[in-house]
Amino acid sequence: MKLSHVKKTLSILTILLVTLFSANQLFAQSTGKIAGKVIDEKNSETLIGATVSIQGTTSGTATDVEGHYVLSGLQPGKYTVLVRYIGYQSKSISDIEVKADATTPLNITMGQSASQTLNEVVIKATYRQESTSALYAIQKNSVSISDGISSELIRKSPDKNTSDVLKRVSGTTIQDNKFVIVRGLSDRYNTASLDGAPLPSTEPNRKAFSFDIVPSSLIDNIIISKTASPDLPGDFAGGNVQILTKDIPDQNFINFSLGYSYNTQSTFKNFNTGFRSVSDYFGFDDGSRKLVDNFPTTSQIVNKQLGFTQNIQSINSLNNDFGIYNNKALPGQNYQLTVGNVKEIGENKNRFGTTIALTYRNSQNYTPDLIQNFDNYDYHNQVSKFSTNVGALANFAYSFGKNKITFKNLYNRILDDQFTYRTGANTGTSSSDNRFYAYDMLEKALFKSTIEGDHSIGSKNSKIKWNLGFSNVLNDQPDQKKVNYKQTNAGEPYYATVTNLGKENARVFSHLNENIYSGKVDYNVPVNLFTQSTFKAGVSSQYRDRTFNARFLGLVIDQNNQNYDINAILQRPIETLFGPNVIATGVYNLEELSNPTDRYDANSFTNSGYAMLDSKIGENVRIVYGLRVEKFDLKLNTEETNVDQPRVKLDNLDFLPSVNFTYALTDKANLRVAYYRTVARPEFRELAPFAYYDYELLATQQGNPNLHRTLIDNADLRYELYPSAGQIFSVSAFYKHFNGAIEPLIDDPNSSTTITYFNSKSAYVYGFEMEARKTLDFIDANTFFKNTTAYANFSVNKSRVTNPDDGVTRLETTRPLVGQSPYVINAGLLHNELDNKLSINLLFNRLGKRIFYAGGERFSSVYELPRNVLDFQVGYKVLKSKGEIKLSGSDILNQKYNFEYQLDGKPYSPSGGTTFKAYNLGSSYSLSFNYTF
Repeated sequence: MKLSHVKKTLSILTILLVTLFSANQLFAQSTGKIAGKVIDEKNSETLIGATVSIQGTTSGTATDVEGHYVLSGLQPGKYTVLVRYIGYQSKSISDIEVKADATTPLNITMGQSASQTLNEVVIKATYRQESTSALYAIQKNSVSISDGISSELIRKSPDKNTSDVLKRVSGTTIQDNKFVIVRGLSDRYNTASLDGAPLPSTEPNRKAFSFDIVPSSLIDNIIISKTASPDLPGDFAGGNVQILTKDIPDQNFINFSLGYSYNTQSTFKNFNTGFRSVSDYFGFDDGSRKLVDNFPTTSQIVNKQLGFTQNIQSINSLNNDFGIYNNKALPGQNYQLTVGNVKEIGENKNRFGTTIALTYRNSQNYTPDLIQNFDNYDYHNQVSKFSTNVGALANFAYSFGKNKITFKNLYNRILDDQFTYRTGANTGTSSSDNRFYAYDMLEKALFKSTIEGDHSIGSKNSKIKWNLGFSNVLNDQPDQKKVNYKQTNAGEPYYATVTNLGKENARVFSHLNENIYSGKVDYNVPVNLFTQSTFKAGVSSQYRDRTFNARFLGLVIDQNNQNYDINAILQRPIETLFGPNVIATGVYNLEELSNPTDRYDANSFTNSGYAMLDSKIGENVRIVYGLRVEKFDLKLNTEETNVDQPRVKLDNLDFLPSVNFTYALTDKANLRVAYYRTVARPEFRELAPFAYYDYELLATQQGNPNLHRTLIDNADLRYELYPSAGQIFSVSAFYKHFNGAIEPLIDDPNSSTTITYFNSKSAYVYGFEMEARKTLDFIDANTFFKNTTAYANFSVNKSRVTNPDDGVTRLETTRPLVGQSPYVINAGLLHNELDNKLSINLLFNRLGKRIFYAGGERFSSVYELPRNVLDFQVGYKVLKSKGEIKLSGSDILNQKYNFEYQLDGKPYSPSGGTTFKAYNLGSSYSLSFNYTF
């Protein structure tokens, strides 16, 4: 383990221990709190400096810059809260029950009065009424068309990470269990931010953020904006995913949880792995797989400058353990410790809060028969995947007067070690039966740090909000090893294909490092325009700097060596094929495939500015409109170029107008209309000419330096009804037109397929969405149905992209966009019983067939076929509701994943089968326990 990694881990543990010891008052509390926000009932804007007090006492406080308040030190009992604010009607809320060592949440809405003085008329409401009206206001008054999910709903699902959570959101699906697709648009058309700062791409070969990195238990809420406003980044067309983690808790707590899971297909079954070190269990390679510091350079190897002794020494410095170790797959493990601490400082009750969490997950999954049966291939794969995820979160916040400063930090690391054993026939140009071995370990890490300030200034309570962020992404493949054995005729021996260097005999060492620096400033101020208006303006910058390098090495046997029986060596089993005694003979030569495009560095600089107005016109009309301007510069260099002459250079200035119109049909219903222009820019990897053979796809992926950005015009229409608190019914329609859509392009006339990218002349997508969430008390007024909520979201999408007219005859002139599903269904039932101690949640998901892999000249597109996914969770609170036991089941139907070549809706293949791949992952059942002190 690197020293820097050790220091980083120790510093996080030190912070955690300090916080634990500083929280000595956690178990001494006997009083309770009332906490929440005060908001404007017309637009949900927070009210700064409102006075919140306990009626009949001198106990009171003022709301901070986020409109937040806390009334602490209250003895258990029922209270009435009085709220006053200049220009608004005062409000009295009664029947607020406070319990010992607990916080009672209460968000409060305020209505404007005719005069600008403290109004003598006091509006009265009960706790239940006020909680309901506040939730209405927040739901109904959002600026743009959006969907989201709260931490409360996340806790009631079996979801372990953010990618699992996102597939519950209307119009959203997940690909490869980690990449988000919104409204049928692939990950490259979606953006994400964490705590207000943009999230980078975590993948070396695509523009995508791996959402399985962020544990779901650390999320405060997730919002997906499906329409743009000028204050949002302009580079999305599907959705802008905004993840907020927790900062200042309402009360002190220590929470720990542990869980274990059983997979019907994997746990306690045979589990084959390659070399493993103890540090793999903690998410770090111990360094024994990586190239040593004094390893020969590419030039030395390619130009054959290694002598006999140096050749052997260099080979011996590699990790030549090709052993296959058979174990039993252990149950999945999940541990988390979270500490929250809040302290009131001084007479003004300024608040300093911390939230610190450590997480650990480990899983061992086995796929016994992944089938690839198409064209000349008839492969069967046994796949064992060992995964470790470790993470830490450390958030600090200080709220004083009308100011708030937050410092949020997230570190997460994933180690995936996959062993694949492939058997079967390849009846192509070199007809053979094969035994293929792949040892594939990948390390991904994300470190993100954000400091943010929120300040209210002036008599009008204008706001300035600023944000500075730094992110670092690592993606390392320290030693991907591949070796194939071939049998040309039945009954003959299998010979290792180590007579040359290529995709059946290679070792890949790749390293990706990217630093991202970001900053932004937003300013908003109330202005005298129409009934009520707010002017908002801001500037932002983001600088990305990436370096990538890859080396393709391998051991090639000297067939001209007369001193040894070469055929006998080629028939050795994989465990001894590269044994020390064979290497010592010098029969193997170290070789390298080199191309100047195997290494690239790239940077991009995005500068943005915007201005917008949020205007209320009369009682029912709200318009949010403005302009965003983005300047984008990108440079990418490979070794065949120099810094003064970049291989790729982009220079774009884009004007992005948007308007969001909302008409309040009733107090509970809105009609929304939106138009906005956005962009989609090529990712570094899509531009880099670097070629990489993917043995799972059986294809080479390569970038296109000639790509340019996509301009997208969007239109949305939505009707939404909020029949009661926490319930919704909405229907939406949308249309998107793409000028120069970036899509995969398949080159497959030969036996080896290449995937690259192109800009289509035009493309479009349109669709319909419906969402409903309703308690079942309309069936019967008894307690059972009152405590049961049904929810569903359904979307229908249609898209079309035209393949390039470049003289190549392709099977498909037009096709749907890659990743776009014609329909998506999410549904569920949630029931609470025994005074909310028992909760039962049943979840269903299904999506229509979507293109996984675009078609070419010989092959049609590969479609991922529909499958039904059923999950459940049963939770029961114990130990005075401070602990909870959860039993969860994921994918309990365990239907097969099928990926099939289809043309015009029918199976297609030029010869042989039509199955690109098919497999089962098994059902998973987990039992967990969490307890909060």
